[in-house]
Formats: sequence, C-alpha cells, structure tokens
Amino acid sequence: MNKHTVIDVDDAYAVEKPEDCIRLYDKWAKTYDQDFVERVHYMQFRQVAEQLLLRKDKIVGPVLDIGCGTGVVGICLRDGGVAEIDGIDISGEMLEVAREKKSAAGDAAYRNLIQADLTQSIDIADDHYGGLVSAGTFTHGHLGPDSLDELWRVAAPGAQCAFTVRATHYKNAGFSDKLAGDVDAGLISGLELVEVNIYADDTPDRDHAEDTSCIVVCQVVG
Repeated sequence: MNKHTVIDVDDAYAVEKPEDCIRLYDKWAKTYDQDFVERVHYMQFRQVAEQLLLRKDKIVGPVLDIGCGTGVVGICLRDGGVAEIDGIDISGEMLEVAREKKSAAGDAAYRNLIQADLTQSIDIADDHYGGLVSAGTFTHGHLGPDSLDELWRVAAPGAQCAFTVRATHYKNAGFSDKLAGDVDAGLISGLELVEVNIYADDTPDRDHAEDTSCIVVCQVVG
C-alpha cells in the first residue's frame, strides 16, 4: 500500500500568507479528496453549492468557483445543471486535479481553470460572471474581506453569490463590517447568512466537530 503524510484541518487553518497556501495545497492536491473530504466528512462544499443552485434560474452567464481546489464544488454545480463554470485557485497542483473532474454525465466540471492570487488584481474582465461561489476560501490565512472588491468587479450586475466564511472569522476578520458597508454603498443587495456545520455529525475529527461557517448569500448590484 502506498503511504502518504496525512495533512489535516489544523494544517489548513495554520496558513498565514499566500505562499503558505501554495506550499500546503500543492502538497495536498493529490490526496485532498481522500484526506479531507472523505476522511473527516467535510460537507460545507455541498451546502454552498445547494444555496447557489436554489438561485440557478436567476443566473445569467458563467459561474466563477473561487478557490476551487480539487473541484468538489464544481461537480455539485455541474450535476445540478449549471453548464458553464470557471475555477480559480492559487495552487497549480489543485487545478490539475480539478481538470480531471467529471460530472455524472461524463462532462468536464470546468470550462476554464485559472491560476491566480486573489489578494492581487486578477486578469478577468469587468462584469463577466453571472454567479460567484466559494467553499472554505474565506478563512484564516486565505482571503480576507478586502478581496471581495475584486470579486464584485468581475461579477455582472445581478450576479448571484454564495460563499462560506468560517463563523469565527465572520466578525473578527471584518467580513461583517465589509458586507454591511457594501450593502450601504449599493454594491450588493439581498444579503443573507445561513449558518452550517463544516463537517458531518459523524466526523472522526472531534476537535472540529462543532466548527461552523456562514454561507453568505447576496446579489451583485453593480
């Protein structure tokens, strides 16, 4: 049997900078689905996909999967009837795994895959996407609330959005204030929060069994 070093939830929570993310996720890419999704019964990716699918009829244009990783959100969306999905991630190795993901019908999960650091300006045109989705990217050491400005820029007016923010960071890291300010500024509307468990009740990782995240649901105004 091939052996590998298991990377766990605490490793992911410990990242501090973009270069830390690249090192961790490049190393983790080939075993992420096994080590994380399957072993600890990670499930918030399904819940955030479900929230966007509830708004599928309002989506006009492609969807951008932010921090798409190995493509688990993309598969949920494709199987749910979303035809055009692009993925963006800082890890080239994660994107290579996502490139191989297929829907139940055998179609590629993603139309395009983009490697980029979302703490910087990204090479995507204004008003391009009809939907934004993300699971597990807005958390400690990953992306802070300031990165939302670049995402609102690439989203078309009326774009439907669903993304998770780890509950312990929603207020502490400034997401609450940022989103409230963006509502007041007329950048987004219809802001809702749906709190969910990150892991299934039967997760073997009891240290994180009660971890929760907020699914932020909103619409881009322009």
